[in-house]
Amino acid sequence: MADLTPLLAFRWSPRAFDPEVELAGDDAASLLEAARWAPSAGNAQPWRFALGHRQDETWKRILVNLPEHDQTWARHAAALVVGAHTGGDPERAAYDLGQAVAHLTVQASALGLHVHQLTRFDRAGLATELDLAPGIRPLVVAAVGRLGDPYALPAELRARETALRRRRPLAALLLR
Repeated sequence: MADLTPLLAFRWSPRAFDPEVELAGDDAASLLEAARWAPSAGNAQPWRFALGHRQDETWKRILVNLPEHDQTWARHAAALVVGAHTGGDPERAAYDLGQAVAHLTVQASALGLHVHQLTRFDRAGLATELDLAPGIRPLVVAAVGRLGDPYALPAELRARETALRRRRPLAALLLR
């Protein structure tokens, strides 16, 4: 494998979060600042974020719009972050939002935090719960926190959580 920064090489998306650890204000600001500095086409920054800390109203409104099977583990995350785009060219905006969330994720790794991104949730329900303005479309929810005990997860999730991490070989990803 080519030399890769540990921030990327050891990044993974856990489901086991420590339910006792809070997201410090400085850490939350650092994550959002990293997202703010992500590249975007024409510097449009077509992303917006909603940040909910465990058990605050925003967090609760985000959590109830996740599928039940994801709520079982996401409820232990220190924070839930909604990433939304503001419209315009939807493909470009989605790409730019992805860049911002990737930057947030790498910054989380630098802070000793982990992020698990979710794209399957009730978008319309979440937009209503958060009273989002027309044209602001939620595309991702990121659960953020410190690692917890994988043995606290239900059996089917525990097996996935403790399995070896695998990636396709680089050659399989190259277009020919």
